[in-house]
Amino acid sequence: MAGALNAALADALEQDPRVVVLGEDVGTLGGVFRVTDGLAARFGDRRVVDTPLAESGIVGTAIGMAMGGLVPVVEMQFDAFAYPAFEQVTSHLAKLRNRTRGAVALPVVVRVPYGGGIGGVEHHCDSSEAYYAHTPGLRVVTPATPADAYRMMRQAIACPDPVVLLEPKRRYWSKEAAELTADGPALDEAVVRRPGRDVTLVTYGGTVATALEAADAAVEEGWDVEVVDLRSLSPIDDATLTASVRRTGRAVVVHEAPGSGGLGAEVAQRITERCFHHLEAPVLRVTGFDIPYPPPKLEQHHLPSVDRILDTVARLQWDDQPEPCPAPYGARRA
Repeated sequence: MAGALNAALADALEQDPRVVVLGEDVGTLGGVFRVTDGLAARFGDRRVVDTPLAESGIVGTAIGMAMGGLVPVVEMQFDAFAYPAFEQVTSHLAKLRNRTRGAVALPVVVRVPYGGGIGGVEHHCDSSEAYYAHTPGLRVVTPATPADAYRMMRQAIACPDPVVLLEPKRRYWSKEAAELTADGPALDEAVVRRPGRDVTLVTYGGTVATALEAADAAVEEGWDVEVVDLRSLSPIDDATLTASVRRTGRAVVVHEAPGSGGLGAEVAQRITERCFHHLEAPVLRVTGFDIPYPPPKLEQHHLPSVDRILDTVARLQWDDQPEPCPAPYGARRA
């Protein structure tokens, strides 16, 4: 995936002289995760710019560049490193188009390596998607495969709106044989990664591969599991989401961010509101725990696993004639 992102940036720099890349160590070093490796040598230090360690200044500079006609692609080196830039992102980057009644667009891409699974510590493994998805004016997307990483990067750079591109760190080294192209699903479109009849797993980013593993393992239990990759977290593709759940009648939302106030709560609410009469069981979630990101030796317990997903699928209501609800205390059963 890191190579696909690198190729997308190189192709965008090659084809559009307005595109610039900036961030901490993106130039000479090529980025902590090598996503910008070789770009400074190829395109020069005026288009691939090493910045000071000042995230708020990086995004503020990108806003000014975009107002001047450039298309900046900003790297926040790690998820939690982006928090000092939060005010610039939410108060200015997200709002300037609305503030100017559409006169000033900010085509800025903010790349955020996010999530755990790499043996990192806190400040290096946050899943911060809910903060951005809660902010009107931002598009928030996350790829799950190398081919989609290339496609979404190219589409994000071509988008006139600011885009927060969340890159799942533990999938940086994932590989697939694929043609790298910007064609395919639109930036805000969800896709069905695996068709199934019995239950829909709704997920995104780093947990898509985990959900697919769980779907394969579920065959032995007699469940035919569908996997929907949201791809876009803001806006959410309600049409693909609801069409899947209406087919299967059951849904489990999977993400590694903490559950309380997480994106899974928003997805569960949308499913309940739009698919209520098609549901055969309550919508359930498999998430990270409501704790700061744990030390590396404990992260396997925090991250959604195949076993946790299958245990949750088993909790769905599978009986054709379920037992009646317990009678209220003191009441007689009919």
